[in-house]
Amino acid sequence: MSKVRIYTLAKDLGVDNNKMLEMLDGLGVSYKSVSSTIEEDTVELIKQLLAEEAESAPAAPAQTADAAQAAPQAAPAPADAPTPSPAPEAATTAEDAGAPHRAPVVTIMGHVDHGKTSLLDYIRKTRVAAKEAGGITQHVGAFEAQTSKGKIVFIDTPGHEAFTTIRARGANVADIAIIVIAADDSLMPQTREAIAHAQAAKVPMIVAINKVDLPQADPERVKTDLTQLNLVPEEYGGDLVVVPVSAKTGEGVEDLLEYISLTAELEDLRADPKGTFSGVVIEGRVDKQAGVLATVMVQEGTLHVGDFLVVGEGYGKIKAMTDSAGGRIKEAGPSTPVQILGFSEVPASGEQVQSAKNEHAAREVIAGRAQTRRDTEAARERRKLTLEDMMGPLGTVRTVNLILRADTQGSVEAIQGILARKETDDVKLNVMLAGIGAPTEGDVLLASTAEATILCFSVTAPGSVTKIADNKGIDIKSFRIIYELIDEVDRLIKGNIEPVFEEKYLGRAEVRMVIRHPKNGNIAGSYITDGSFKRNAKAKVTRGKQVVYEGTIVGLKRFKDDVREVRLGFECGINLDWNDVMEGDIIEASEMVEVAQA
Repeated sequence: MSKVRIYTLAKDLGVDNNKMLEMLDGLGVSYKSVSSTIEEDTVELIKQLLAEEAESAPAAPAQTADAAQAAPQAAPAPADAPTPSPAPEAATTAEDAGAPHRAPVVTIMGHVDHGKTSLLDYIRKTRVAAKEAGGITQHVGAFEAQTSKGKIVFIDTPGHEAFTTIRARGANVADIAIIVIAADDSLMPQTREAIAHAQAAKVPMIVAINKVDLPQADPERVKTDLTQLNLVPEEYGGDLVVVPVSAKTGEGVEDLLEYISLTAELEDLRADPKGTFSGVVIEGRVDKQAGVLATVMVQEGTLHVGDFLVVGEGYGKIKAMTDSAGGRIKEAGPSTPVQILGFSEVPASGEQVQSAKNEHAAREVIAGRAQTRRDTEAARERRKLTLEDMMGPLGTVRTVNLILRADTQGSVEAIQGILARKETDDVKLNVMLAGIGAPTEGDVLLASTAEATILCFSVTAPGSVTKIADNKGIDIKSFRIIYELIDEVDRLIKGNIEPVFEEKYLGRAEVRMVIRHPKNGNIAGSYITDGSFKRNAKAKVTRGKQVVYEGTIVGLKRFKDDVREVRLGFECGINLDWNDVMEGDIIEASEMVEVAQA
């Protein structure tokens, strides 16, 4: 039996993808995504259901037509009678519809020279790669592309390791990430980093295997290598969309655009052009003639020339706006990248942008942010970490994010195998990136955004990387012995497990006299009959068969000296910070100890 992809069937039948998935759910058909295939008998069943719906649908229009014909026969309304208004119904419909859909923002990521910009060139029918130094993209560019599937906004992020910072910003702005992998090169270090950044940003991923037109191309090897990163292509039973393409011949590009549109439809991307403006700075630079220029991605609302914008602790007034094609525009709606002239200082990439009514309002926002920053810095110095700060909310599965670096691939695989056996029901170990060689600045950036620890085996970080890690508060821990690395992982796991304590019995003492002390109150002169007593231990006082006090031992004395512990067979003075102790009372001491968990 032949099989049909779900989205293809939906397109042929003129049905929305979401409705098609609902029908499959109702029939109990299992699938992974709209690109999954279904059997021919299921296709026939769906066609029958749609035909039945179509047969019952014309009844409503017929009734409407009859009502329209009967309307002239009705008695005319008086001239002064109010005319019924359909406005409330229309308003309800608009409210139910929600904000309008917006174009998807797609980031192109991958290793250097794997053909990211060339792929965009083919889609946009322009020559961007030829203008870049050495044919390699040196900055982030945001571009609109009118495709056969509608408008798509692409962010071209550089693939070279030196631009990991920019690539991370691209992943955080985008709705969909396209990971470009050369069919003749397979996974490379920056490819793995790009995948890790996309996963950290929690955006849907589509893998484009480029250069399939080359004679040495091996797409199956790329798919197999992806499974090593727990990314299973749909052909292998997973849910990762993998599309073979050629930026040179255009093979598979239409399929890639189709998958982008399908993913955007499922994500249900919406934004209100009339809402409050918000956006993100993609890049900023200084032009010798124009001055400070900033590329901003509009995420919500609409920008107009003359608007005041606040970025960080700075602001500016829009003097001019340019679209991605270089033309002057007066306004820009959601999912539109625009170059803005009007800032006095270059804004930092990745900064959030918001609008202000006027200059006075912009200054107020800046003053509030500056005060908040100062308060936060002061509180950070005073604050002590609580249990929840260190471990997160109790009763949840906690995740320890790790980045591994080792001298050989064998060492990496061995360590990953050990870590897989270390996971518990309460703690999950997430190896975000595992590579060969010394840690890089890109590793530090990823660790900073994902709150990860960098573990190195038989490799050490360069001084420049260590300095950046210190500035960002990232731990880089190097080990030469595998057991030391394992011990460190155990400590990380232990720090993420809710500790379990139990009360441990220490000893018993008999009160033989009560000593009146002018400063410390009554002190119980006692004899240790069993075990030992420790300062700050818990105490329980029993008088006859009744417990008369439960508290803490605030002090222990041997003669005139303060001591930490008194053992069996010795006399001591016990200060309970309780003045009602009496001769003959029995004091039991205990302490709370942490129970080792399997």
